[in-house]
Amino acid sequence: MSIGSYDEAEHERRERKNASVDTTNDDTRTQYEGTVEYDSGESADDLLETFERIKQN
Repeated sequence: MSIGSYDEAEHERRERKNASVDTTNDDTRTQYEGTVEYDSGESADDLLETFERIKQN
């Protein structure tokens, strides 16, 4: 088989491999509780002014 030639058997093997999902009992979702805060250091008005300046250029 040369490089670039189509190998149907290999294609089918990869399709079967990709179609199967291996799940285990430890695949449970973790619950997180709390809050998230983002501080950009600028006020919303400052950010809007910057946005308008960028749009004009």
